[in-house]
Amino acid sequence: MTDSKRYGKYYKFIVYLAVVVLINIVGTTLFFRADLTSDRMYSLSEASKNAVSRLSEPLTINVFFTENLPAPHNNTERYLRDLVEEYSIHSNRYFNYRFYNVSAEEGDLDEDAKRNQEMARNYGIYPVQIQDIEQDEVKFQRAYMGMVMIHGDVVEKIPTITSTEGLEYTITSKIEKMNAKISTLLNMEEPVQVRLYFSSSLGDIAPQLRMDNLMQVPARVEMLIDELNTKYYGKLAFSKLDPSVDSSLDRQISAYNIVTLRWPSMKDRTGNEVVAEGRGSAAIVVEKGEKFETIPLIQVINVPLFGTQYQLADMERMKEKLGEVIDDVIDINKKIGYLSDHGALPLYSAPAMPNQPQQQQNLANFNRLVSQDYSIIPVQLKDEGIPDGIDCLIIAGPKEQFSEYELFQIDQFLMKGKSLALFLDPYQEINMPQGQNQMNRQGPMYLPINTGLEKLLNHYGATTEKAYVLDKKCFEQRLPQMYGGGSRPIYFAPMIREENINRDMPFMKSIKSLVTIMSSPVGLLEDTVRENSLRGDLVYSSSDESWLMSGRINLNPMMMRPPDDPAELESRPMALLVQGEFPSFFAGKEIPAKPAEEEAPVEGEAASEAEEDIELESPAEQDQASQITGEGAITEIGKYGKLFLGGSAQILGNNILDEEGRTPNATFVMNLIDYLNGRDEYAEMRSKMQRFNPLRETEPGMKAFIKSFNIAGLPVIVAIFGVIVWMRRSARKKRIELMFNK
Repeated sequence: MTDSKRYGKYYKFIVYLAVVVLINIVGTTLFFRADLTSDRMYSLSEASKNAVSRLSEPLTINVFFTENLPAPHNNTERYLRDLVEEYSIHSNRYFNYRFYNVSAEEGDLDEDAKRNQEMARNYGIYPVQIQDIEQDEVKFQRAYMGMVMIHGDVVEKIPTITSTEGLEYTITSKIEKMNAKISTLLNMEEPVQVRLYFSSSLGDIAPQLRMDNLMQVPARVEMLIDELNTKYYGKLAFSKLDPSVDSSLDRQISAYNIVTLRWPSMKDRTGNEVVAEGRGSAAIVVEKGEKFETIPLIQVINVPLFGTQYQLADMERMKEKLGEVIDDVIDINKKIGYLSDHGALPLYSAPAMPNQPQQQQNLANFNRLVSQDYSIIPVQLKDEGIPDGIDCLIIAGPKEQFSEYELFQIDQFLMKGKSLALFLDPYQEINMPQGQNQMNRQGPMYLPINTGLEKLLNHYGATTEKAYVLDKKCFEQRLPQMYGGGSRPIYFAPMIREENINRDMPFMKSIKSLVTIMSSPVGLLEDTVRENSLRGDLVYSSSDESWLMSGRINLNPMMMRPPDDPAELESRPMALLVQGEFPSFFAGKEIPAKPAEEEAPVEGEAASEAEEDIELESPAEQDQASQITGEGAITEIGKYGKLFLGGSAQILGNNILDEEGRTPNATFVMNLIDYLNGRDEYAEMRSKMQRFNPLRETEPGMKAFIKSFNIAGLPVIVAIFGVIVWMRRSARKKRIELMFNK
């Protein structure tokens, strides 16, 4: 009996051990992960899964990351390993990756680490210095934290990975970019023209410029182009041009804005001429179709105390620079249009000129953020119309009237199933001339803006109002101590809270707060939307403590007060989205005539010759021509399109959008553009970049209750619990006494 028990224990141990081994085997071959975070931060989005599952050529990811780094960099390495493993799980057979063991310590490097470091430097990844606090001592360590992606002959790199924020978005964007780049290059019929404008006369002035290697630049550039041509599938056509011997190149030099150096005759101490008077140019021009970019080879720098200096471009980075410029010129990103006339806000500021008035606000940060994923095509309705190949047209802050023909182009663009994003300001700010007397200073005037877009919007089921939305729940400006400190509410900059954001829309799920400025109320015409079988959604609105300012506008914070009548306070819609098959505003109408271009008057003999060339049609011919009709010139019912209407173009300004695109406003704008371009899944992926997670607002009564409960309620509960325990113990003691007394 004893032996059977002993053997039974052995059998149980063997069975348990076998079960543990089998569980581990199953865990290595079949496993799953549960991501419990609200934004699925540790799971791949659909865009990432699709990017690696559609690979048609091998994609290799080489990661150079120093091991055993201090926090938080060790967490970054762990997250990166998990992320790349997730890519591998959802990829096809063309995806592979490898982590290279590198060390930033120069003292004890083995041969393998040396080779890996050399490989990293060849890819353009260099160590960075990080800080480590160990035993109350601050130490600095050099570490490699970068990765390289190789797809066919295309190479993309992330030289420094110091944070997990937005890492998946960056990697997936680069993978998509490489896929698009290969497809674009393979389908390209005409090569990319790379021209080197280099004057041989620069050799005479090189010693005076202290550029001993200047004349070696042409050979160096040609070698770099040969290296790049292998990666661009032979689509680069290189040529060298010498403006010193070909004067016909002067016009091209002016058109491409190439810097030209001019110098007088120079003599030595004995009076002999050593340098003849001349001029010279040096630049690389990359051109494809109508798009070009110029890379200067000689930079002009104004150094204080030393005056104008000339510096040769960094030839070590020239290969990388050329690759970036070529990628931009061939337009490997998806195209979107931006209206650049009609007084719309400019995407960038022109160089400031002396004695010129200050230019209006520009959208440099918006341009920088959008250009990371899209190619922005300037649209000039007055001259060229809306070009083909763009799926979304952005109109931000126009101030001039649109002609009927220009409205017709916008209407028909939407009828093609494209998207319109309209950011319309209700007023134009006009600065009044200031008097010399301080008391005579006047504030700006605000004139209503009427562009003609209003009637298009009304036809589509949307409307705007000439007013500003003011809100008690607004941005508060901190006052300097010289003005007493504290804060001052800026009522025309409402803060949009989570409860006023339509988070049912896919691109708004991650947006929990927004700030707007100088925005007008917008609205849906429910009957029009219903009759045309469209879908209308409010995107966000102000709080229920907002009111309107119209008529006489005065945005001086010192002069604004909330209304005394509570009936004037209510929530105001500030952005909306209409989707569906829109009816054309010009259905059943004739095509508007294109405005005639103004021509200079012709006088004298030229006028008489021009009149002789005009052949007038006979009445019979005119009658025959009038009988010719055309069909299909106007698309009366469009394909499924999207129309966004925002009550302010100021939300795209540099004071609202940050350069890195990490604020909620930047996330909202980029998510909106992705949604309008049919890239809904990118909005989900970008939401993982946002760390702004504000607490929900609590009513004052609830705050007082929680505070009182923490101060007095918890001690009372503890006391009551203690009394209950004491009473139970007393009762138990009495029961025991009764039992033994019997």
